[in-house]
Amino acid sequence: MKGSFALAAALLAAAPAWAQDPVGCDNFKWPVARERAALTMPNLPQLPPGGNFPAAPQAAVRLALQPSHDPKLPNPPERAPKPGTFSGFTTLAALPSAGLYSISISVYAWVDVIQNGEYLKPKGFSGVTGCDGMRKTMKFTLAKGPATIQISGVQESVINIAVMPVAE
Repeated sequence: MKGSFALAAALLAAAPAWAQDPVGCDNFKWPVARERAALTMPNLPQLPPGGNFPAAPQAAVRLALQPSHDPKLPNPPERAPKPGTFSGFTTLAALPSAGLYSISISVYAWVDVIQNGEYLKPKGFSGVTGCDGMRKTMKFTLAKGPATIQISGVQESVINIAVMPVAE
């Protein structure tokens, strides 16, 4: 009985470690070299909060954010941001074609993608710590036309975002 209690206690103590993201750029669930290269390019185009993402479906930008207590987001975030963080959004004005797209970010953030008034759920996501320039990548099926990317819960006042079509 004593051994069972010790085993249960050890498993409970280890549980938070299981929930942590892996460490290192080579531990994403799929190859991300293209996305990481885009996110870490010098002199990325700077967007103000709410600015339009470049027309090319394969681009990266540096998005300025506002304090989360007054972000002026088009829609409420699905996860409420913590006090003292930053939020913002950008609009993909017109995706040239429907398909699977990766949306990758440089630092920790909550990401909402909204299209045709609906919050989209990612088809896949992967995040790591300890990867300079890239924190998380997600895959979304997007329709042709406009879409909004909302960012919240960021510890910094800027974030790099890359949007790229995914070859299936």
